[in-house]
Amino acid sequence: METVVVGTRRSHLAQAMVQEFLGRLSSCPVVNFQSRQVSSAGDQDRKSSLSEIGGSRGGAFSSQLEEELFAGRIDVAVHSLKDLPTAMPDALSLATTPPREDIHDALCGSTLAGLRKGAKVGTGAVRRIAQLKAVRPDLDIVPIRGNVPPRLAKLKNGFDAVVLSASGLRRLGLEDKITELLPLEQFPPSPGQGAMGIQVRRSDTELLAMLNEFGDPVADVTVRAERALLAELHGGCSVPIGAYALLGPDGSTLTLTGQVTSVDGSRQINGTVEGTNPEELGKTLAEILLQRGAESILQEIRTPV
Repeated sequence: METVVVGTRRSHLAQAMVQEFLGRLSSCPVVNFQSRQVSSAGDQDRKSSLSEIGGSRGGAFSSQLEEELFAGRIDVAVHSLKDLPTAMPDALSLATTPPREDIHDALCGSTLAGLRKGAKVGTGAVRRIAQLKAVRPDLDIVPIRGNVPPRLAKLKNGFDAVVLSASGLRRLGLEDKITELLPLEQFPPSPGQGAMGIQVRRSDTELLAMLNEFGDPVADVTVRAERALLAELHGGCSVPIGAYALLGPDGSTLTLTGQVTSVDGSRQINGTVEGTNPEELGKTLAEILLQRGAESILQEIRTPV
């Protein structure tokens, strides 16, 4: 029986994802899957910003897993897809996306309307900070990083609420901590949020073909549209870009919505397009957002102070 080593980060959420992934592969009788934990730069450094850790390409949580693939110490890397840069090394490839979890951001500790003026809200994502400032500029938004349980613990230490991904909470069995799912129209999530990115060496064609059989075509086509938009806008974890794609009842028409928000929340550029080709949709929406003024926002973010 062939042994395939599956690598992922050490966090509880990453381990929950890899177990979910391996559970889907349990019907494969000819392969023995083993998991291997890898410590990423983003896990080792909890103080620096993710943009500083990940560098120009990004990948604070993914680069080390890719190095493990190149070195042959793992055969499959399981990523949180929103953390995986759109610019991928030529020698690596993504398998068809597995079924996707809830794409919403979740507010824990209070509803948005229930937060008092000046309430202290914790979140680690630049996008979430910008979106919160756009909707509730009165809030005291404090950047926080770390795994899910320590972030939730902030609610007992002076925070009125924290924002986390609903997918992470559900995968950890903590959905009871969700006070409110933030509306997609105001809080479009990070492209790929709730989805796993299954990465392999491009040369492992048989393994890639096998993993593709366990993918979800609906999840795959939606994240491809979202990531195509992100790639065209040259965005990453340090850029406040939100996007989500929905597949229509006809099973072929995609609706892709995107948003670019200034860091201070004072400006937002929104757009929606429909079509059937996910990559073309991403490119089209990127052009629309840039024409509507997103370029000036992105330029300000990328220009060193």
